Amino acid sequence: MEISGAEILARCLAEENVEFVFGYPGGAVLEIYDAIFKQNKFKHVLVRHEQAAVHAADAYSRSSEKIGVALVTSGPGATNAITGIATAFMDSIPMVVISGQVGTPMIGSDAFQEVDMVGCSRPVVKHNFLVKDVKDLAATVKKAFYIATTGRPGPVVIDIPKDVTQAKAVFEYPKSVSIRSYNPPVKGHPGQIKKAAQLLSEAKRPFIYVGGGAVLGNAAAEVTELVRLLNVPCTNTLMGLGAFPGSDPQFVGMLGMHGTYEANMAMQYADTIIAIGARFDDRVISNPTQFLSQAKKIVQIDIDPSSIAKRVKVDVPIVGDVKDVLKDLIAILKDSNTRPNEKALAAWWDQINDWRKPNSLWYPQDDEIIQPQFVMQKLFEVTGGNAIITSDVGQHQMFTAQYYAFNRPRQWINSGGLGTMGFGLPAAMGAQLANPYADVACITGDGSIQMNIQELSTCKQYHTPVKIINLNNGYLGMVRQWQEFFYGTRYSESYVDALPDFVKLAEAYGHVGMQISKPADVEPALREAFALKERLVFMDFLTNPKANVFPMIQNGKGLNQMDLPPHMRDMQLIPFENNRDYGNLC
Repeated sequence: MEISGAEILARCLAEENVEFVFGYPGGAVLEIYDAIFKQNKFKHVLVRHEQAAVHAADAYSRSSEKIGVALVTSGPGATNAITGIATAFMDSIPMVVISGQVGTPMIGSDAFQEVDMVGCSRPVVKHNFLVKDVKDLAATVKKAFYIATTGRPGPVVIDIPKDVTQAKAVFEYPKSVSIRSYNPPVKGHPGQIKKAAQLLSEAKRPFIYVGGGAVLGNAAAEVTELVRLLNVPCTNTLMGLGAFPGSDPQFVGMLGMHGTYEANMAMQYADTIIAIGARFDDRVISNPTQFLSQAKKIVQIDIDPSSIAKRVKVDVPIVGDVKDVLKDLIAILKDSNTRPNEKALAAWWDQINDWRKPNSLWYPQDDEIIQPQFVMQKLFEVTGGNAIITSDVGQHQMFTAQYYAFNRPRQWINSGGLGTMGFGLPAAMGAQLANPYADVACITGDGSIQMNIQELSTCKQYHTPVKIINLNNGYLGMVRQWQEFFYGTRYSESYVDALPDFVKLAEAYGHVGMQISKPADVEPALREAFALKERLVFMDFLTNPKANVFPMIQNGKGLNQMDLPPHMRDMQLIPFENNRDYGNLC
């Protein structure tokens, strides 16, 4: 029996075990919405802006091992989705975005609400499709889900003209898919893995550097086993937080632009680096020339060959699924009883522990004004470190990464590559729907939260009881910090002097609102909010407007050229000591 293209699409989504579709209707997708209305295999979540639909689908995917789906109409619906698609693309998030299109006879005629979605999205998708024949629809959906989730993950767009959703065909969903030009690798080259093991046996100052690929590749268990097997220090990137437990003594903190002193110094002076699902991007190593000024051997493991040796020379490239490669590497290390030199490793740990002593994340407490770092520390205490945390972009994002110890993967949901303000609240909705019994908190600022604050309405409609922690400093905080450091404190358009009453605004949407202005009230407010399991609570914390994020690496500077917090500037800091006994290496 023939059914419409819209019904075929709904059946395809059901076949892929889709649980939620995040979307917003419009003329070009009305047939699809009618088909959704008539089925009961999955639920639709009506957002208030298409950007939020894609962010919610993105976070649904990040916080689970499922795949997010968004549905938007043609024209402005499609273009509104682009920011969300680019956010997912930059962070390699698997997602399928379905966009409506004008009828095929009208394409190219500047019809009402027509945009070239294939052309618009091409730079920020893993792949995209324009379906011109209803007979191709089911196979296209199957390919889209396969491409999005295999190899290096990413968003895939399916653009469907309205007449294709109206046309009829027999429904037959492929059981498998084969694409001749697309065969992502899985197993790493055995010879290269043996070389990596050999380098580790020769290492005097080994360091394990873990990125978001380890989280997306579900390799946290293997990362943890490798780090503990070798007893070496480990760092995570912003996107890799949770791939190795943040509370573990072998974890030296996040590295990079706002990484800890010990993590950045260790990365700079290590003689052997094992990079797992990480790509040495500009926010991690800053200046490649300065980074490579200290001789080091580098092993890089990544599913995407184009990410290997993109910014730095790599001695042992291993292309493959990080989970499988690590399993093979661990097996070789165990079978051969290969370990780094114990004496040299002990000296290396002594060096790292000396770098830890100044405590680069220390900040002055204040009895009168709330320090944003204090809120993050209390949040960790109140939630037991178990909450799923989403964030917007800015100082609050960095404070969260620094002070909330993420001990498991898929717990930290943020926009790393694109740095998208407005991501946090819709992301919290998606994460809450994917994890209905978890505590979900959105860390945001007074600038970011207003970019998609209309989603408070969606939260009310779909009963997503997220907890919003607004670090309200009256500034666009990271912009203000840069203006303080590099623009002579000329705060051009970074001060916000017309903020709403966030408590009343939350209440207007039917939620609980709180304002907290004293440090003594921070913990009680958090405990009260998280005790309200069935309610969204908007906590407006009035924080120090001049708090800055330290350490900080300026553009073009090296990892050992950090701007340090005030308490470290007059200290006799411990440099890299070349004369330590690293097993006669130096």
